Amino acid sequence: MNAGARISGIALLDALERGEVRCAERGVDGAWRVNAWVKEEILAVFRSSQVVPMGLESPPSGAYLDKEPLAPRRFEPAQGVRIVPGGSAVRRGAFLARGVVVMPPAYVNIGAWIGEGTMVDSHALVGSCAQIGARCHISAAAQIGGVLEPANARPVVVEDDCFVGGNCGVYEGVLLRQGAVLASGVVLASGTVVHDCVRGVELRGTREAPLEIPEGAVVVPGTRPLRPDDPVARAWAEARGLQVACALIVKYRDERTDRATALEQALR
Repeated sequence: MNAGARISGIALLDALERGEVRCAERGVDGAWRVNAWVKEEILAVFRSSQVVPMGLESPPSGAYLDKEPLAPRRFEPAQGVRIVPGGSAVRRGAFLARGVVVMPPAYVNIGAWIGEGTMVDSHALVGSCAQIGARCHISAAAQIGGVLEPANARPVVVEDDCFVGGNCGVYEGVLLRQGAVLASGVVLASGTVVHDCVRGVELRGTREAPLEIPEGAVVVPGTRPLRPDDPVARAWAEARGLQVACALIVKYRDERTDRATALEQALR
C-alpha cells in the first residue's frame, strides 16, 4: 500500500496486524525503503489517544496504563502463532506470521513485522517498527532496536534465516542480510566498526546508509586499539593499551554453522 492510499487510526493498526502494510519493505533491487507515512500515522495514534487502564483481563484490572487503542494483542489458534505463558506481550499494530513462537517473557512493540517460523526467545525485545524475516532465531535477552522518530529513519532489519545470539544488541537501522549470524554478545549500532577478516575490508555505516552485515556473515565481538585524532591523546591511549569495542566477521556460513544455529524443531 502506498502513501496515496494511506489509512489511519484503528484501520491502520488492523492493517499492520494483518501484514497488509509495513513500516519498511524490501524492493526488487534488494534495497530496504521506509514507508514514512506508516510511522507518521502510528505517531498520530499516540498523539490523539488517552491513557486508560489496560490489561488482558475483561474488564481490565487497571494494573497497566497505556494509550487507549494499544492493548496487547490476543491470538486465536487458527492464526498459528504460539505465545508461551509467562509474561510476554505483543502490542497492537505488530504482525506475527504463522509459526512464530514467543517465549516468556518477551515483548514485541507496535509496527514490528515478524516472518513465518521465527522464534523470539526469553527476555528478547523486538522494538517498534523492526522488521524480522522468516525462520530467524532472536535468542534470549537479545535486543532488536526500534525507531518511530524521525519518520524517515530506517528501523532495524533482520532478513530471513538470521541467527541473533543471546545478549546481542542490534540498533539504529542496522541491516542483517539473509543468513547472517551474530554470536552471543555482539552489539551493532550505526557507529560500530565491523572488520571483515575474510575479505579484508572494514564495514561502517553512514548517515545516508546504516551499517549492513553481508549475507551469511558470522560475526563475533571484538576490540580494536583506541586511536584518538589528537596526537597527545593517542599516545596516552597507546601507552595504556586502551581498546574500544568492534565486531569481527570471522567466516561465512557453512554446514557446521547451520548445525550450530538450527532451531530445535522438537520444541516448536
